[in-house]
Amino acid sequence: MKKSNLSRFPRDIESKSRFLIDLSTGHPLANLVQELIIRGFSRRTIKSYLSQNQRFLDWLGSSAKEVSSQDIKNYLLYLKSQGQSNTSLNQTISALKFYYSQILKRKLFFNIKRPKKEKFLPVVLTRNEVIKIINASSNLKHKLLLSLLYGSGLRVSEVVKIKISHLDLASKSLLVKDSKGAKDRYTLLSGISLKFLNLYLARLPREQKYLFAGQSEQSRLSQRSAQKIFEHALEKSGLKKEASCHSLRHSFATHLLEKGVDIRHIQKLLGHQNIKTTEIYTQVVRDFWQGIRSPLD
Repeated sequence: MKKSNLSRFPRDIESKSRFLIDLSTGHPLANLVQELIIRGFSRRTIKSYLSQNQRFLDWLGSSAKEVSSQDIKNYLLYLKSQGQSNTSLNQTISALKFYYSQILKRKLFFNIKRPKKEKFLPVVLTRNEVIKIINASSNLKHKLLLSLLYGSGLRVSEVVKIKISHLDLASKSLLVKDSKGAKDRYTLLSGISLKFLNLYLARLPREQKYLFAGQSEQSRLSQRSAQKIFEHALEKSGLKKEASCHSLRHSFATHLLEKGVDIRHIQKLLGHQNIKTTEIYTQVVRDFWQGIRSPLD
């Protein structure tokens, strides 16, 4: 029988992980990966589902055919005892349920209830704090990357995938390709980002494909490298907030909402499928208390 070319796919998505499998070797999770690929799941989801299931089997020390509902409950209790959040537990349940219910057709989740989702508010920076972080970097490439995270409301996974061909400087817009949920969308380019872009693009070699190249002009910057750029700028700025790259995206949405931009427009700019995801920012808008005095005053 001819070996499937799909056997190379997991190596591509998990090249530096111990969860490498080859679909031609009869690995117990090979059918999981194959089904995820066929259904068009993102590489990030495939990587997550594969690692979640492998960790469970490693912990249990038995085969998938021997797994019981109580084994899954015991594993979730173990993860909770290790300090994992309810959000992480829900991700584990989703990964395990997909494999055992949809692939193996086993009814193990009838009595397994999902934990309540935490309702933590996102970390939002003020506009002055954002500008301070951007200005903290003396590197033009880093300034541009930070300005796009905030000024265009991008995820870190999106900013590193920007190709030069995705930019439309004339219309001040950016095409965000293959974002979360395998969807494309357009978002805006800020005036500050445009200034950085004009300076930055003039310095790039013609053969460069991605806006933020990796080790070669044809490769792209890694997400971890982008996160380090933010972390370094945050530290250099002197701000003591527990912020991350995603805080810039949170701040983008919150500041637009505070300016009176319709929440459905913000939803489209962020690429949220459900308006409820965008509505979280109504809880962090702070301009509503401007005319209210504390009873202590």
